[in-house]
Amino acid sequence: MKLIPISLLLLTLISCNSEQETSAELPKIAIAGLAIESSTFSPAISEEDAFHAKYDDEVFARYPFFEPDSILRSAANWFPTVVGKSIPGGAVSKKAYESLVKKTLDRLKKGMPYDGVFFDIHGAMSVVGLEDPEGDFIIRIREVIGKEPIISTSMDLHGNVSPRLAENTDLITCYRMAPHEDAMDTKRRAVTNLLDRIKSGKGKPKYKAWIPVPILLPGEKTSTRVEPAKSIYAAIDPITKQEGIIDAAIWVGYAWADEPRNHAVVMVTGDDKEKVTQSAEKLAKKFWDARNEFDFVSPVGSLSESLDAAIQSTKHPFLISDSGDNPTAGGAGDVTWTLKEILDRPEFKNADGPNLIYASIPGPELTKIAVKAGVGAEIEALVGAAVDNRYAPPIKLKGTIESIKEGDVNAGVEVVVKVGSVHVIVTEKRKPYHYIKDFTDLNLKPTEADIVVVKIGYLVPELYDIRADWIMALTPGGVNQDLERLDYKRIKRPMFPLDKDMEEPDLSVQFIPSSN
Repeated sequence: MKLIPISLLLLTLISCNSEQETSAELPKIAIAGLAIESSTFSPAISEEDAFHAKYDDEVFARYPFFEPDSILRSAANWFPTVVGKSIPGGAVSKKAYESLVKKTLDRLKKGMPYDGVFFDIHGAMSVVGLEDPEGDFIIRIREVIGKEPIISTSMDLHGNVSPRLAENTDLITCYRMAPHEDAMDTKRRAVTNLLDRIKSGKGKPKYKAWIPVPILLPGEKTSTRVEPAKSIYAAIDPITKQEGIIDAAIWVGYAWADEPRNHAVVMVTGDDKEKVTQSAEKLAKKFWDARNEFDFVSPVGSLSESLDAAIQSTKHPFLISDSGDNPTAGGAGDVTWTLKEILDRPEFKNADGPNLIYASIPGPELTKIAVKAGVGAEIEALVGAAVDNRYAPPIKLKGTIESIKEGDVNAGVEVVVKVGSVHVIVTEKRKPYHYIKDFTDLNLKPTEADIVVVKIGYLVPELYDIRADWIMALTPGGVNQDLERLDYKRIKRPMFPLDKDMEEPDLSVQFIPSSN
């Protein structure tokens, strides 16, 4: 039985002669990456500041396993360059992309030469006027560092693996859980796989199997909390334990970008051609055969049906996912349609109506006025629809300021405005609300509310854990869950489920050339 890379690494570091290794003998490894999900169906444009980029030694703070005294930190001479991570949004401007890439390449040039690169990306970035940005980025990295260094790529399972990304990387892996509770484990695996291949002298894998699977589904139908994704992804780990296999991965792909690379992919890397082939084809077939079994991870309904269910329920808090404008999937985050419908409902007109928290809507004009007016003041100002006004115009929100918080890294200023029985969180800049602390910092108690409406798709762990009941409202926006209503023009067809009666695809392995 093959040892998993982390075990092999620990043995190498602890039980061998790592104490005698000098800094000059350690491999030199660069760190770089840009991560964002970009919906091409959203009118929003993501600029450079959205990435909150970390530079040079600041990069280490993004990875708990790179603490100063950690085993992995001492296993190599690390050369961090630029790592940027944005909350999902619209396509990235060409100016922002070029600026971040140039900063990365300039730093890479200063540290040459390298034994390897840890390439930390999401895989679903769209850039205005550029196709397959991650493929473009890795090629430009190769132009600087050359063909010899080993690149190990870590990705989100909602990313996309184009042939040129697959060719120019050597080791590649992605999350195996949705929600992504294993995100840091995946990045660590990418690092340990890289160190293992460098330190053992095995170098680049002999075989990289790539199988495109013509399926395009939203994450809300492919959560690993439920079947069939639960069993499909559970099949990956046993495959990686085989001698001759380095890693195996399944990418669901990103459904809200209209590019040819957007579809599911299976990849397996290793040195045993037969095992690599069999493993990749097994996973691809398992995914394809289950295509008709995928369904939403939760009950779903129209917004009206969702609100009716929440109001009538005796289970509290009742959570509603406002899914169509979900900023964690690429929505603009400022669509006002759902909030307008809520405020128009008679049940919420009076203060003694059902206690509802709405998270959230951007309103920089309101937050500016609120900071001057203070808690307890009455306020009236426009919110929302500055970016995406296709479904409803800005709302003139009139109510009482309940709390104000300044300085949030994403939101800037946050203000809670009470309108009837609705507590509306208004932000200076868009922000997804994932954690209980996001609410309690604003003096809100989501566990005691009757209804909590969140711009999200499937619930992240903390919200999932507090729900007494929940439903996903199928609302309009840049990440509309009804894919058949989206105006795809460039994805490869046929594609399931858009072409339900398509013929069986060829799911045999395509071997990707080595990067050198």
